Amino acid sequence: MPPVETRSLGPQRIRAIRRALLRWYDRARRDLPWRRDSADPYATLVSESMLQQTQVATVMPFFDRFMTRFPTLEALAAADLDDVLPYWAGLGYYRRCHHLHAAARMIVNERHGDFPRCAEDLLALPGVGRYAAGAIASIAFGERTPAVDGNV
Repeated sequence: MPPVETRSLGPQRIRAIRRALLRWYDRARRDLPWRRDSADPYATLVSESMLQQTQVATVMPFFDRFMTRFPTLEALAAADLDDVLPYWAGLGYYRRCHHLHAAARMIVNERHGDFPRCAEDLLALPGVGRYAAGAIASIAFGERTPAVDGNV
């Protein structure tokens, strides 16, 4: 992903914006199950897939149930899609489930379990766009990359 242009803001303004955003996050952050183990890129991929076009409150019970049944990338990749779809039932936008399953299989089978670590490489996964790639790379791997939602 290309870096965000910030030269026109100046270093002091950039620092002030960063501080304001971090203060806001400290006040507004929510205790979400997929953030509890931020080092797990698989959980982050699952949550970002489920959260596309869907509210957090709706996703939470689906996420817990899905992760109980498919706790690892390997477990999801080994499952038949017909076994995965019932755990998505009621969440809608089933194409996301197809993409998530295909992404798990791609990582396990084509990448030999090597989860992409940077946003640019994550974009090669089915169903992963710029926001999800940035979110996964920054949350799971600490990459300093933007994850700007289309609603912002």
